Amino acid sequence: MNHALPPLREIIARHGLAASKALGQNFLFDEKLLDRIAAIPGALAGEHVYEVGPGPGGLTRALLRAGANVVAVERDRRCLPALEELSEAFPGQLRVIEGDALKIDPFAEIGAPFHVVSNLPYNVGTALAVGWLGGDSWRPPWKSLTLMFQREVADRIVSVPGSSAYGRLAILAQWRSHAAIAMSVHRSAFTPPPKVMSAVVHITPKDAPDGVKMSVLEKLTGAAFGQRRKMLRQSLKGVEGAIDALQKAGIAEDRRPETVTLDEWCALAREVG
Repeated sequence: MNHALPPLREIIARHGLAASKALGQNFLFDEKLLDRIAAIPGALAGEHVYEVGPGPGGLTRALLRAGANVVAVERDRRCLPALEELSEAFPGQLRVIEGDALKIDPFAEIGAPFHVVSNLPYNVGTALAVGWLGGDSWRPPWKSLTLMFQREVADRIVSVPGSSAYGRLAILAQWRSHAAIAMSVHRSAFTPPPKVMSAVVHITPKDAPDGVKMSVLEKLTGAAFGQRRKMLRQSLKGVEGAIDALQKAGIAEDRRPETVTLDEWCALAREVG
C-alpha cells in the first residue's frame, strides 16, 4: 500500500504548502537523504519514534518505511491533510498530534522508551534539545536523539574545551551523553534553502557521573559562560560556595570557562553540592 505514495513535491503542490518562515520551516525532498537520516539511530522496525515538526512528512515517510511507530507533533494545521495521507498509507504506524512541542511530554504520549528523530524547526530546535537533555533524573526515556540543526548549533553541541564554540550547550550535551555529528547537509538540499549549512547530531545517553546535580551544573555554567571573557573568580562569585569549590577541585581561579573540561565542571558541581 505504501509504495504508491506520490512524490513529496506533488503532495506539497497539491496541498499548497509553502514553508513558513515564521515557523522556522525548511522542507527536505531528497528521499535518499531522508532514508540516510532515518538510518542513523539504527534499526527502527517496531521501535517508537518521536518527531517534531514533520511538515509535509518527508522524514516521517522515511521513518515509516523503516518500520517505526511514529508520534509526530505538528503545529502547522496546513500540513495535517498531507500527514493524514501518510497515516492511511501506513496503517497503525503514525499518530499526529496538533500542538506546540515545547508544551508536550513525549513520554506521556508514547508510554515507552523511544528515539527522537527530527529535522527541528530552527526557531525552537535548541530549546527542545535543552529540554530533552536536562533534568536531574537520568537515564532519560529517550534511547537516542537524531536532530538536524543549523551547522553552528551542531558545532556547539559537539565542541571541545578550548574552542570558541565550547560552552553550556556542549557541557549539557556531553557530561552524561555521547554527542557526534552524524552527517552534514548542504543548504541546497532544502526548500527554501536556508542561509546556513545544517548538520545532523546523534546523541545517546550514558551513565551520569556520581554526585553531580544537573541544577548545580546549570547554575555554574550559566554564571561562567554568561561572562565567558572573565576569569572564574569573577564570573562565579555570585554562586554560593563556588569559589571555595574551585580550590577544593584544584581548578585555578584565573582560568576562563572555555578552558575547563567536562570532568572539571563535574568536580566543581560535586563540591558545590
